[in-house]
Amino acid sequence: MSEARRRGLRSQRGLSIIEVMVGMVIALIISLAAAGSARTFTASQRQGIGSGGVAINLTTAMATLKDDASSAGLGFFGTRDSNNVSQFACHKMHLSYRATKLFDGTAFSPMLITHGTHNDQVDLVFASSIDGGADVLLSGTAGATSAQTQSLLTAAVDQLVMLIPGSAGSSSEPCLVRGVTSVTAATNDSPLTFAFANTNDYNKAAFTNTPAFTETNKDRIVVLGTLNWRRYRLDGTTLLYEQPITGTSSTLLRNVMSFRAQYGVATNATSNDLSWVDATNTWAAVSGTLVDRIRAVRFGVVVRNAQPERPRAGGSCEASASKPTDPFDPDTEVEPDVANWQCYHYRSETVVVPLRNFVW
Repeated sequence: MSEARRRGLRSQRGLSIIEVMVGMVIALIISLAAAGSARTFTASQRQGIGSGGVAINLTTAMATLKDDASSAGLGFFGTRDSNNVSQFACHKMHLSYRATKLFDGTAFSPMLITHGTHNDQVDLVFASSIDGGADVLLSGTAGATSAQTQSLLTAAVDQLVMLIPGSAGSSSEPCLVRGVTSVTAATNDSPLTFAFANTNDYNKAAFTNTPAFTETNKDRIVVLGTLNWRRYRLDGTTLLYEQPITGTSSTLLRNVMSFRAQYGVATNATSNDLSWVDATNTWAAVSGTLVDRIRAVRFGVVVRNAQPERPRAGGSCEASASKPTDPFDPDTEVEPDVANWQCYHYRSETVVVPLRNFVW
């Protein structure tokens, strides 16, 4: 074979086995590096999505709390004393739903905080009708089955009304919630009349002592429309949104480490200074006179990210260097619900809500 032909064959020769193996090793190294980077990126992305979801869910929950709290008390203020100062109308309450007596002449507050260690329960009650801000005098006598008034009251069938003791500032008599079953218009000779037959769900139960309301005592009646009772409480680490009247509930927020609430109170019923108090000691059971001092409420929530951080070499985590703290007391730790709490991020948020219906 000529020298020129041999040179031609050598120039057409492919890769050697060694060169192929070296290339495969390099490709494998690059693939492993890429896979590791992809895993790290995916984990970071998952944690980022989890943190973003926690932030959105927490913001939504706080907005729900704020909306309900800002409405609390509608329908339960408006009666005025001799100095034209608005008074809390219902120190006690008669309220039932179907066969269940929810309040049987017992103490009542349209906002009630039940205190616990790092976890409180909040009850908020409010009417749906804007007419709940204006009560009118009764005519004659009223009670569990009917009521009359000389003034125009725009209550319709199936709406709720509430009978209110006239001397609201010091009365020991309870208010009475009734469902309207018929309305008889006023004439020149007869007042506007509302009937409360037991066909309405709010008229079925019999209370221990149903008071009689009279015109001579300056007792009153107000339109509630519908009555909303919202309860927020923790069940484990789940913040529940409950409606005690109907007995329904739903999940508002998960992975909650702490749910706190405090009253913003004034020195007395006519002042506008403000201090924050837990629902303990004097404020553990809110009476009518204490309700007149409430001006605002604040909520604090601590939540945990659902996704843990990937441990570092050696198995340690650096997501959180210390345990979360009480929303209102940074010196008090809140115990997380997981042993490897350092692997999780925690978020705390507070909101202050002025109680517009408590202040006239």
